[in-house]
Amino acid sequence: MTASNATATGHKKNSRFKLHLKIWRQKGKNEAGGLVDYDVNDVNPDMSFLEMIDVLNQDLIKKGEEPVAFDHDCREGICGSCAMVINGNAHGPDTGTTTCQLHMRRFNDGETVVVEPFRAKAFPVLKDLVVDRSAFDRITAAGGYVSVNTGSAPDANAIPISKTIADVAMDAAACIGCGACVAACRNGSAMLFVSAKVSQLSLLPQGKAEREERVSRMVWQMDEEDFGSCTNMGSCAGACPKEISLEHIARLNREYLRATVLKKDRQASDSGNG
Repeated sequence: MTASNATATGHKKNSRFKLHLKIWRQKGKNEAGGLVDYDVNDVNPDMSFLEMIDVLNQDLIKKGEEPVAFDHDCREGICGSCAMVINGNAHGPDTGTTTCQLHMRRFNDGETVVVEPFRAKAFPVLKDLVVDRSAFDRITAAGGYVSVNTGSAPDANAIPISKTIADVAMDAAACIGCGACVAACRNGSAMLFVSAKVSQLSLLPQGKAEREERVSRMVWQMDEEDFGSCTNMGSCAGACPKEISLEHIARLNREYLRATVLKKDRQASDSGNG
């Protein structure tokens, strides 16, 4: 076998192989679930992980069995829908990769692969591998936006922004809200997600007008959703497919402290004036 016709795991080009899957099956939110064994005998190394699940589901449908339910949309690593824990890793063994970007050449012939949904108190399992991540939507709705008056778009160069600030804000904006950070954290913390949304806006001039209210509302909503506290271990950043930096969590803490101090100063001032 030469390097030209083999992949990193030793698969010959265009070869097929077998996998043994243990997939979490659960009929509903309030139903008990468990791992069910399946064999997939026609795996192409060039398939994505989701395409492999598609092949399994086609076989199940032919047998008259219910297919495995899982979330997916763009299949290009953009939407963040493909939430799966593969062999204990959110989105699988590769770093900086979503489940839909994970290729089957990463696995070996005859390997057993365990597939589970994202696990967190704030992400209840709805069915099989599908979890409810609407808690992220509610956090974003609490403050992850900039209030603007309607009208024509301003000139792009009307507010100069340094490249350094723009780059850091863009890195934060890369967050796709998939929830891998929560699934990887032993406490089920959403700090990396919230910090990315807060950083993205607090760094830019357009977001500074609401920075105190934004961080206060978003952190409050995060706590309301029963996410856990930050462990400071960095598991979230290691699992993030967009490699969001832990520096954003530090910025979130600074923003929250700033908002808290300013709120107390305003209350003291109002009390004195009264």
